[in-house]
Amino acid sequence: MPERDIYLLSPRALSPETIAVAFAKTSRAPESFREIAAELSDEQSAKFHEKWVVGYGHASVAEHAVLHLAFENVSRIAIETIESSRLASYTEKSTRYQKWGADDFTIPPELDGHPLRDEFIQTVRLLFSTYAESLDPVKNLILSKSPRRENESDEAYDRRIRSQYVDRCRFILPATANANVGMTANARVIEMVIRKMLSHPLAEVRQIGETVKQVSKAETPTLVKYADSVPYVVETVKELQSSVDSDQWSVVSGQADWCSLIDYDKGGEKKILAAALYRFNEIPFADALAYVKSLKKKEREGLAETLLGKLGRYDVPLRELEYCNYTFDLVMDQGAFAEFKRHRMMTQTPQRLTTRLGYTIPLLVTEAGFGSRYEAAMEAAIQMYEKLHAFNPDVAQYIVPNGFNRRVLAQFNLREAFAFCQLRTAANAHFSIRRVAQKMYEEMSRAHPLLTKYMKLRDETWQQVEENYFTKV
Repeated sequence: MPERDIYLLSPRALSPETIAVAFAKTSRAPESFREIAAELSDEQSAKFHEKWVVGYGHASVAEHAVLHLAFENVSRIAIETIESSRLASYTEKSTRYQKWGADDFTIPPELDGHPLRDEFIQTVRLLFSTYAESLDPVKNLILSKSPRRENESDEAYDRRIRSQYVDRCRFILPATANANVGMTANARVIEMVIRKMLSHPLAEVRQIGETVKQVSKAETPTLVKYADSVPYVVETVKELQSSVDSDQWSVVSGQADWCSLIDYDKGGEKKILAAALYRFNEIPFADALAYVKSLKKKEREGLAETLLGKLGRYDVPLRELEYCNYTFDLVMDQGAFAEFKRHRMMTQTPQRLTTRLGYTIPLLVTEAGFGSRYEAAMEAAIQMYEKLHAFNPDVAQYIVPNGFNRRVLAQFNLREAFAFCQLRTAANAHFSIRRVAQKMYEEMSRAHPLLTKYMKLRDETWQQVEENYFTKV
């Protein structure tokens, strides 16, 4: 019997494209991965990809070539596109722990030579100066409320305090603020990201896409070289936007609730229990579902306890929880959305950033005596937004601060709901996203009390979050 062997094909010794070919060839070659890789050159690997990945469309081979991309000084609105791919990993500069300098922003290329450019820069500088001036008053208030702990070092104390005042002041920062983000993804995903960027309505995002393409070609010259803008995406977006802007479109209803469970699987709990039984049985799903429906309430509760009763705080529920879906129409501040969008197992449809849904005011900003300055900055952003919107609604997004509300449609399953609600209601989660997660949990628990009760959440309600952390939502 041959001995088991597990080892790395190291990117320090082999190029990403060569590693991809070595894995691809194992489907038809009897040699070991080491032997296959030893016979390959970068030129041979390129020819392989040109024939099989590009020529015959075997794109899954490109998933074995992994790249690590570093993005620096790109706007936060551009980062939304960078981070929109589900099958990638990201780490982003945090607005909760780092401070922004006066020049840390991007000027949209669309404003080059435009009469609004100077006024845009002036408004951004007002927002940034207001942000900088808010830090000390809010910090001093935090210092008075959070004395140093016994034996707490200067560094530890500063780190703990900083996370409390910086994340209040971040509500003033606009989407034009720069940030850094690291991205790890395979070449197939990178190619899709490039296509998405090159098809984007914002010039900055298209420029980033061109740079990503050139940088990626240095490591995977064959796998991304044909990535280009997608006419389907470009034209469809234009036509949909045109239909919304036409006279045929009209608003039918008024303001909806900020957290609406607009659709869910009414029989979702029974389907999940049936799926769990299906896995360990030899019967059709219809029979398993009929059996669960025949059970009395106490019997279903017992089955739910078997499925989820031993679930630990950091355990992942069985995959059968994915057979139940929820759809929410949400309104949350942009700071909360920045964290919400990281849950890429969801299907999310955010609307463009706008100032027209109002803004939130953190309670500590008001208590620090900075409320009027904060509101003046927000009003300046509203005025600039409307001028930019008349020119270009996409470009207008750059001026919108984190404190303004944004609408997003989200669909996800119960398994993802466990991950989202437990993580985003934790004590170290930002209060903006805690409010959203608690309200979503409340809505789901009304719909499906049998299984949602096994979520391990803090003893806090969304109403308490509003009362304790906000002057205005």
